[in-house]
Order: sequence, then structure tokens, then C-alpha cells
Amino acid sequence: MKFLLFTALAAAVTLSAAAEGDTFPPLISAGDVTARGAAIQRTMTLLETSAVEKKNRVRVLFYGQSITEQDWWKEVHRDLLKRFPQAKFEVENLAIGGHAAQLLEKTAEADLYPWQPDLVIFHVYGAHDSYERIVRRIRERTSAEVIIQTDHLGAKDLLDEPTSNLKQEQWNPWINYSFLPATAKKYGCELLPVRDMWKAYLRENKLEPRALLKDDVHLNAQGSFLMAEAVKSGLVYRRDDKTDAWSGLVKEVTLTDASWKEDTLTVEFDGNRVDGVWGGTAGVSAAGGAASLRIDGKPPEELRQMFTFTRTTAYDGTNWPCLLRVQRGSAQLVEEEWTITLAHATPDYQRFLFSVTGSKTGPDGIGSARKKFVSKSKRIVIEPDDWNLQFAQRTFGRRLPEGFRITFKSVPQWDTLPLGSGTFVKGLLNGKHTLELSGAGIRRSGLTGLLIYRPTFPQTEDPAADKSAE
Repeated sequence: MKFLLFTALAAAVTLSAAAEGDTFPPLISAGDVTARGAAIQRTMTLLETSAVEKKNRVRVLFYGQSITEQDWWKEVHRDLLKRFPQAKFEVENLAIGGHAAQLLEKTAEADLYPWQPDLVIFHVYGAHDSYERIVRRIRERTSAEVIIQTDHLGAKDLLDEPTSNLKQEQWNPWINYSFLPATAKKYGCELLPVRDMWKAYLRENKLEPRALLKDDVHLNAQGSFLMAEAVKSGLVYRRDDKTDAWSGLVKEVTLTDASWKEDTLTVEFDGNRVDGVWGGTAGVSAAGGAASLRIDGKPPEELRQMFTFTRTTAYDGTNWPCLLRVQRGSAQLVEEEWTITLAHATPDYQRFLFSVTGSKTGPDGIGSARKKFVSKSKRIVIEPDDWNLQFAQRTFGRRLPEGFRITFKSVPQWDTLPLGSGTFVKGLLNGKHTLELSGAGIRRSGLTGLLIYRPTFPQTEDPAADKSAE
């Protein structure tokens, strides 16, 4: 088997960072840092230039599986808060233990792309082709910068493993010294050489790989300390950066009175997301005037890609989603909550029945585990391979109660007066569009500009939509 798929071990272990009072030898050798952080300078510039009068909003997402769930990420977060107290952070860790790349490829549809982070700190084991698709979709569907972490050393890995002239059969060295560097280069990501730093630390302190581990792969307190130090070494601001690598990701358009025709603003742009920039009366409501938004001449509620699904209910007592992915059908979605009710499940969940109901759509059909489900309204599509119940039952050794309900929402990706996030629209197909904002409320809101987000790569597919419905 050419990839690692951690099951019960990976899912069950989420370790604490070093206990209070624990001290460990510092990371002395972080390797060649001459270009460290070069691929994440939009994020680091936003952090460095934040000030009391202008608190830049920065969204950071940690994504992966059980290694990313461990507490080292909290120390990285604390360090960022300490170093950049004037920044306005939004930090999430949506990692799912036990879910290798071929599973995260599906969960990312709800977790990653709709969240539109500025920076993704990413590590996952699993199938390399799924891994690459996740990275490619980040670069196609968001303007996020990406840190790709190489693997730390597991208990059975060798300090003197080969690092060049590798074949895919040499899986661990090949992934870390061939595939990941090539993927980072291809998609303009930051490659963080955790593996090399791990080896240097072990040699400096005359330790075996197992000394930093709780089991064969998961980090103990010292390993968690080292992982935090390694990731922090990549979060650097480069004063010599010329912005060439990231200047096209986000462009600000300044609005003047001439930009408006009465109470209507029309802007042509190339990208997939538009945020508002407010001046002295930023964030005031639109009381006293209606507001409307159109994309390419249509209300957003008529555009299929303007709706996305949230993560589904977790398997009882875990954070594993019962469904890895829900897809859009051929009919237009509306904002509502969906409920799937399970019935007549076999002990191993190879067979079961389910019913689907929308809070606005109403009863929308009955399906079975082994058949593709298309709801009566044509709004919901579920593929048999997207159910996560068998994997969860096999891993945790327990069943869900009869009649268990799985819920999720179909949610819009636009807002005419986004007082909180500042985002007018997101999730568009990356390309040329026309945005039209109308209403006295919008004009009176203190809107002074727009931020246009343009992902680096053109979007080649829409995995959130059932292909047979296109």
C-alpha cells in the first residue's frame, strides 16, 4: 500500500503540548532560512503592517488529520497573537483525525474553500494524487497562501534515509524529498522542511525518533514543542520582499462619487470574491434604504455556485462527519437546513435506509446506502462512497442510535451589507464578472473601496456539483 491511512490510532490520539514547567532543548538548526517564508508574504505583510488605526483581518486555517489536531498549533496561534497584537485574527483548526488526503479531498468542500482563508497551514498523509488536488483547488478557488509541511520522522523512519534519486516505491523519502517539493514549486506554496529540522534536532540532542513520539507516529510533549518551533520558523516577514509573488492575489479598487450612477455601482472584475472597504462611517447599517446585489446581471440566488454546504453532523462522540461530502444537484438551492434520518442499518453500516428533508423544501426522498441518491427536488446528491459511517463504526466500535439524524445547511456565499465579514460575494468561478450594487443604503454605508480577490490558477472544475447535473 503506497499511502498511510491511520484509523483508530490516528483518530483516538490528540496529545497535549508540554505541561507547564516542562522545558526542552531549543531548535538550534532550522536549516537554510535565506528564502524561508517567501511564498507567504501577503499574509505576513498584512500582519506586519497592522496598526491601531488599521487592524488588518487575517484568516489562518490549520488543516490535516491527527498530527494537525495536536496541541502544537495552539502554541503557533499564541505566538502570532504575541508578535502581531494589532492584527485582527480569525484562526480555525478543522483537522480531522484518521482522514487521509483521499478523504480530506471531499471534506475540504465544506471546510476549506468556502472559509476563504488568507493562509492554510497544511499537513496530511495519504494518496499523493488527492493531496495535489487539494492544493490545486486551494490555489484555484481561494487567494490563500499555503504552507506545505513535510512529515516529521515516525518511529520506523531512518535518520540517514536517501533523499535524492528516489523512486515512488521508496514512499516516505519520495513523498518528502520529491513529491512535496515539486508540488510546492508547481503551485507556488511555501515548503516547510519539518523533516529536515526534525533530523537536525534529533542529531543535536542524540535522540532516536521514538523519543519525540507517544506511539509510532503521534507527538509527545517534546515532539509537540518541536513541531510548533518548526512551524513558527516559517512565519517570517521578509522586508526585502518585492511582492511579485502575491501582488496579483488581491487588488483594491478605490470608489469615488464618479463610480456611482445615482445609487448604483457597477464594477467589472477578474476573480472570484469581492470584499468591501469602509471609511469613516464603516459598518453602519442600511436603514432607510433597500440594497441589492447582482452578479453578471443576475441576482446571486439564481447562480448555482453561490450556495455551499456546511460540514455534516459528526459521528456520535467524535468530530468525524457522517457524510464526507454533499453535492449540489441540477436544481437551484435555497438557504435552509437539511436533515437525514437513518433507519434499518446493519451493524457494519454496509446497508441502511435514509430519508432527506429540507426545512423549506420539505420531504425530499428516501435512499439507500449503496445507491446514488438524487433528491426529488434535484437539490441534493449523495454518492455511496461519500458516506463515512462504515469507517467510523469500524474505527470506534460503536453504532449510532436508531433514527439518528444528520444535519447540515445550504448557505449563501453573498451579503449585500456584510457588516461583520466585509465580503459581498465569494465562491464564484474564478474569471471575469460584473458586480452591481444598488440602493441608498449601500451608498450611505461609508463604502470607499472594493477588494478584488483573484486566485492564482484558473478554476478547472466544480467538485461541489454533481457532474451528471451539469
